[in-house]
Amino acid sequence: MAEDFLEELLSVPGLSQPLVSPNGTRVAWSWSRLGPAADVFVAPLDGSRPPLRLTETPEDTFPVSWTPDGEGLVVRQDAAGDERARLFLVRRPGVMEPLTDPQPNFYLRGGQLHPNGRWLVYGANLDPDTGEEAEPTVVYRHDLTTGELRALALPERGGFCSPELNRRGDRVLYQRHDEHPAGQQIWVVDIEGTEDRKVLDFGPSSKVEATWLPDGHGILFTAETGGIRRPGILQNAGRIRWLGGGEAVERALAAPDGTAVLLEAAGGRTRARILDPSSGRGETIETNPGSFVPLARARGGWAGIHREARTPADLVLLDPRGEMHSLTRLWERTSLRPERLVPAEDLSWRSVDGLTVHGWLYRTPREAKGAVVLVHGGPTSRSEDRFDPLVQYLLSRGFNVLCPNYRGSTGYGLAFQEKIKEDGWGGREQEDIRTGIEALISAGLATPGRIGITGTSYGGYSAWCAITRYPPELVAAAAPVCGMTDLTLDYRTTRPDLRPYSEEMLGGPPEKIPHRYRERSPINFVGNIRGRLLVVQGMRDPNVSPENLRAVLRELEHHRIPHELLTFEDEGHGILRPKNQRTLYRRLADFFERAFDDA
Repeated sequence: MAEDFLEELLSVPGLSQPLVSPNGTRVAWSWSRLGPAADVFVAPLDGSRPPLRLTETPEDTFPVSWTPDGEGLVVRQDAAGDERARLFLVRRPGVMEPLTDPQPNFYLRGGQLHPNGRWLVYGANLDPDTGEEAEPTVVYRHDLTTGELRALALPERGGFCSPELNRRGDRVLYQRHDEHPAGQQIWVVDIEGTEDRKVLDFGPSSKVEATWLPDGHGILFTAETGGIRRPGILQNAGRIRWLGGGEAVERALAAPDGTAVLLEAAGGRTRARILDPSSGRGETIETNPGSFVPLARARGGWAGIHREARTPADLVLLDPRGEMHSLTRLWERTSLRPERLVPAEDLSWRSVDGLTVHGWLYRTPREAKGAVVLVHGGPTSRSEDRFDPLVQYLLSRGFNVLCPNYRGSTGYGLAFQEKIKEDGWGGREQEDIRTGIEALISAGLATPGRIGITGTSYGGYSAWCAITRYPPELVAAAAPVCGMTDLTLDYRTTRPDLRPYSEEMLGGPPEKIPHRYRERSPINFVGNIRGRLLVVQGMRDPNVSPENLRAVLRELEHHRIPHELLTFEDEGHGILRPKNQRTLYRRLADFFERAFDDA
């Protein structure tokens, strides 16, 4: 019964990377689980036609940008999750025209075709002088006719940098992190690379997020200032017009018609505030259960993404009456129905220092065999009230599930998100998870000795922390997936452009604070493990490299710690292919079941 249910869960398309066309009439996205890998689809925003499949490939393919005329898409594809993306142009179904090298020695970000059809603008951590991989992401203009690569801007440090070309094609907006690992400033360079200047800066350690408005002059942004994120518009004359808002604002999106969409945090949920930049008038859109992110106006309402535990992520039209209509006709592609899925419940508890922590609780409809804590990655991310095949499968196997949003998570305001930096990775955010487990026990939702933990990336690191720190009564079994084990080794073997994130979160590089990297690395405490352990790794992972796995396996053998191992040769940072998810989900449920039975 549970195995049939798993097949149904894995038949539900997984939506990601929605992208609205410049004129606001169409939307492209990727759907996973309809084949061996994710592929790109497109549909009209008015719902007049069903989705059209644009790609069908053995590797994950995602939309990156629309062509300026709105008739084609730039898409990216890597090899088995190695994150070394190649860009293609797709103008008609099934035809992918290569734009960049098939085997790049760098990591590419962004990718937009210039209005002249000849230039491609993107970021790459490629040294323009040596041709070697480097830490900073350089802004490049790639001439598709001659092959010339012109470096338009040269940041000094790594970090997230995804260049964005304005619609006029004369300027490129991009991010720099030169002053402090925690900071992000916005720069604009002209398309010839002759004038490069900083346009938004609110302090060395403050972040600014920004995007062009459709007019190609104004910039919509959010800035960390005064302990909150403030939304505003940088006008062509260099003046800033603040849009109001308080502690709740997390992101700002620009709709194709120039409307500002402010996404606000509301207890782990998302609500949207719609603002007309010229008049300042607006409205609030909030759905409960679940969340709705508006993308573009359509048929008197808004087209956007709706998510909820019993409703897989879908592109919908929210009409003026508040009713939702699927633009993708998702439910025609699966026999699964919402009434067979378990809803998310709010659960809050106090952590060791009195901080209130929130998470999502899912109660199994069966007699409970135990509880599983599923920890999100990031850590600058969050668990949401959204459909998750793994959660629903674990519920069908008889496990209650808790998805905690520890300090450092998004969705609860900037102050809560920044709290993880007070201790650095491996600090009180791990106690937030531990006290969440204790809250489950106190509520009668978990039994000591029958509690497991799993998660991917930072969730995997948290699983390692739990099994090396806590007794079997609290954590009887752990299954870290692509989790860091040795933070110093991870810093040295991860993608070069990602290293500043470790510095931001831990307070510096390992050579400056070796003690912190050492004491927060689970590899140094594997001798404490008393519970069951299943280690999972994608062997092409460039983010948390397999070197983390090899090093910890040596330590486990040295301390004679029993463990199980599950690796995937065709996966990177996370287990994403449907055939591999099928294997992983079954293995996880079986592993926890055996561990709890032994207890």
